[in-house]
Amino acid sequence: MWLLLIFIGVPLLEIALFIQVGGLLGLWPTLLIVVLTAIAGTYLVRRQGLAQLAEVQQSFERLNDPTRPLAHGAMILASGLLLLTPGFFTDAVGFALLIPGVRDAVMRYVRSRVEVQSFTMGQPGPHPGRGPGPHHPPQDDVIEGEYVEMPRRDGPSGWTDPDAARRD
Repeated sequence: MWLLLIFIGVPLLEIALFIQVGGLLGLWPTLLIVVLTAIAGTYLVRRQGLAQLAEVQQSFERLNDPTRPLAHGAMILASGLLLLTPGFFTDAVGFALLIPGVRDAVMRYVRSRVEVQSFTMGQPGPHPGRGPGPHHPPQDDVIEGEYVEMPRRDGPSGWTDPDAARRD
């Protein structure tokens, strides 16, 4: 029901805002505002999105909880979609999502409405009362093997190229 109201209400609100702003400013200034917000939004989304991607990578490298950077990245993506959609209401919401404090508030609200059943990070252990599970073999198995260090080569390894073996 809520989704239906959004799909009907937002376009009606956008049309009403276009009529009001167009009546105050005229056609060309109104269209110029829409185009400039799309350009500015694209620039800001790209800049913040790349920064957020670096933060996600750092959280994975440090084995930190990636929830916050992933959620912020998703909201920046949603912001980009809203800013590319012509309209004043969607632009206002899109620009608001580019503010980290607003994203934190949205994340707190969503977190208060969502209940996480389980979360594991790293190598999962056996579940209590259910054994090691289908994908986790018993820990007492030992697989012995040997390895040889190969010299480094410049360029791609060639392991995906079937003709690489013939060239070596």
